[in-house]
Amino acid sequence: MVGVWGVNFAVVKRALATFEPLGFNALRFALASLFVLAVLRSRGPLRWPERSDVPRFIGLGIVGNVLYQLGFILGLERTRAGNASLMLSLTPIFTALLSAASGGERPGPRSWTGTMISVAGVALVTGSAIRLEGTTRTLAGDLLLIGAAMVWAIYTVGAVPMVRRYGSTQATAWTLWVGAAGLLLIGSPALARQDWRAVSAGAWGGLLFSAIFAIGLAYLLWYRGVERIGNTRTAIFSNLTPAVALAFGALLLGEHPSALALAGAALTLGGVMLVRSDVAPKLQPVEA
Repeated sequence: MVGVWGVNFAVVKRALATFEPLGFNALRFALASLFVLAVLRSRGPLRWPERSDVPRFIGLGIVGNVLYQLGFILGLERTRAGNASLMLSLTPIFTALLSAASGGERPGPRSWTGTMISVAGVALVTGSAIRLEGTTRTLAGDLLLIGAAMVWAIYTVGAVPMVRRYGSTQATAWTLWVGAAGLLLIGSPALARQDWRAVSAGAWGGLLFSAIFAIGLAYLLWYRGVERIGNTRTAIFSNLTPAVALAFGALLLGEHPSALALAGAALTLGGVMLVRSDVAPKLQPVEA
């Protein structure tokens, strides 16, 4: 999941040079929905939600896919990829706070310490992308992405009862389909005015990559993690994304990371492993 997301910032940023942002989001979610449907059909019959759970699935789909994706795509359009990865690195902090407040999961001291170390590492990795002269210009995008990080934390914690009741794949599928319907509705005007002749082959490739891997596959992996190791320990892995992006830049683009960036990558990895070594999260029982 981290590997895919580490590449996705650059892929989406490049695709948005020719795609309308809201139209791009609508298309990639439609494709991701088909991918997840194929995964489910390969595993057996589809389990329909119980009537009492339908409102929760709709709410989670709107929060985790419509609101989060709007914040992500519009924020990324208005700021640098480095800024974006830093803003979204706040997700584990918000997730841990919300988990503790809701009583569903109580992160231990290693989780809190590792989260802070990891965020500090992310700041070093992405620090070169945050220059004073661009702060005002990118402020709107940065604020949108901070809001997106908060929304994703709400989605992650709020979906735990559904994940435990229906399994990670089924729960992910229903929230994804709700989100896809909402994003298609919002993105329809953008699709209507899209200049399709201007869309390059690389942009189409970026759309397919982002749809199948960064949404379809990564969402399934995210909630498999929530199911197996809990909210906080899953969320902290997202802080590895900037470090992975740095490595891919060096391998594929010939970029040479600075010593400061390498130190940040080491801090990020150390923080993640510290959280990963924490005691198992204490989850409250969920009624079936």
